[in-house]
Amino acid sequence: MGGLRELAEPFVVPGPCGVAVRDRLKHLTPQDEKVLRLVGEHQGRLAARDLKARCADGLEHGPETWASRKRDLTKESSSRIAGAITKATHDQWALARRCQGAHIQTLEAGIRTLRHRLSLPIGAPGTKRAPGGYRSRGEWFHKSRRLAALEARHAAAVRDRQAGRVRVVRGRKRLLNTRHHLTDAHLTEDRWRERWEAERWFIAADGESGKRFGNETIRVTDTGEVSIKLPAPLAHLANAQHGRYTLASTVAFAHRGVEWADRIAANRAVAYRMHLDVDRGRWYLTASWQRPVVQTVPLETARARGMIGVDTNADHFAAYHLDPHGNPIGDPHHFPYDLSGTADHRDAQIRHALTQLLHWAKQTGVAAIAIEDLDFISEKTRERHGRRKRFRQLISGIPTGKLKARLVSMAAEQGLSIVAVDPAYTSMWGAQHWQKPLATPHRRMSRHDAAGIAIGRRALGHPVRRRTAPPPHDRSDRAGHRTAQAPPGTRGCEGTRPPATDRVPGDASPNGTRKREPSASQTVRDAPSTHQWVQDSLMHTG
Repeated sequence: MGGLRELAEPFVVPGPCGVAVRDRLKHLTPQDEKVLRLVGEHQGRLAARDLKARCADGLEHGPETWASRKRDLTKESSSRIAGAITKATHDQWALARRCQGAHIQTLEAGIRTLRHRLSLPIGAPGTKRAPGGYRSRGEWFHKSRRLAALEARHAAAVRDRQAGRVRVVRGRKRLLNTRHHLTDAHLTEDRWRERWEAERWFIAADGESGKRFGNETIRVTDTGEVSIKLPAPLAHLANAQHGRYTLASTVAFAHRGVEWADRIAANRAVAYRMHLDVDRGRWYLTASWQRPVVQTVPLETARARGMIGVDTNADHFAAYHLDPHGNPIGDPHHFPYDLSGTADHRDAQIRHALTQLLHWAKQTGVAAIAIEDLDFISEKTRERHGRRKRFRQLISGIPTGKLKARLVSMAAEQGLSIVAVDPAYTSMWGAQHWQKPLATPHRRMSRHDAAGIAIGRRALGHPVRRRTAPPPHDRSDRAGHRTAQAPPGTRGCEGTRPPATDRVPGDASPNGTRKREPSASQTVRDAPSTHQWVQDSLMHTG
């Protein structure tokens, strides 16, 4: 056991810090759409120019350069629009910087694995913890070439990071690469161009507390009326006072509408963003705002009413209900989802499965759900899994980041806490200690179900393994004790078993009569004795 890594302690995941709701802008007039397109194109150009300037600053960026960029943008828009653009640019650069660091870590993991395998003799067997040598000299040669390529990429990425250079694409890199594969994407060049331009538009504004309805640039009144503060070059298109354009469409947020209405009534900040769905030809308005920091419940409070242990898999959630003492209750539950198809389809599948899981958790009466703290950062490289392409795709297909964010936000609405546990050895130890004991003719236990029990027990503070089994039958303390964890206060669960003073050996009843006649195969045996065996009580004489 000395080779096992140290396990991290379970912790309660902090709740969501923001809310976003969306509604469709219906019944827009042709003039409305024309104005929205012009505003998006104009502010999109400003955002692209500002991002270029921010990337050129690199690590030399500071408050002075930020203020200078904002002053330049204010001349062609307004102070508030310039502030929204510079903030969005800063967030985008920071995200690219974080992704750059993650990419370097992935390259380093691949380089370590390649160096290890290339150092082994050809055909050397691997272990559970490390892969072995390559199977042929040809494979060894190709992997040595790949090692050189990864080292060159790593050196270039490190140089970029030290110099503060990042690679950013406004409009999404995937959509940019689609331009070279229009036939495979079933798109024409004009259709692709329309998507590309729509992705690069910028129609967004941050909220401002104390201002009317919480936002001066994109204002939504309590009656759902939407108006936009036009940038200076487009002020001649205004149809309302103070250079504003009011849309013919109104909005009504069905989800969290009351919360949104309370915020704008109190003139609290609400941020808005407009975007065009080119495939459907629909305009949408997204409202978002920050929530006050929610204090997470203590871990002991989350454990008080038991736990739901959830094992995340490529096609389903395997969940098991455990009481506060770690005992599995009832049967395992599966919540399937399909991660094939479009991104919208995958997101809908995850949302539906999580909804079913949360509803079942509320029915059981628990206060928290335990889930593995998954990331798979170093587990996706093909250097680690070699030819197991299907397995690599399986791991990469699990949306760990989106799943955790959505689970935390949805659980908060149901009053449930999320407890994250270390994922190490949960599947292996769960199958070892729980899969076989819980399997019955009417209950099928999979490795994933057993992993759910292991996750729940780890979140509750119990070891994954069950209580030590009783000694074999050839000892004085014979088998018969419970092996599952039992509450200490339950009567009889820890006490000694009562002496066998009211029964006779074999299958005889207490009154000395046999329950059934001996079979023919036993007729050669001596007749059973009618003497009833009774153990005398132990007496102490002085």
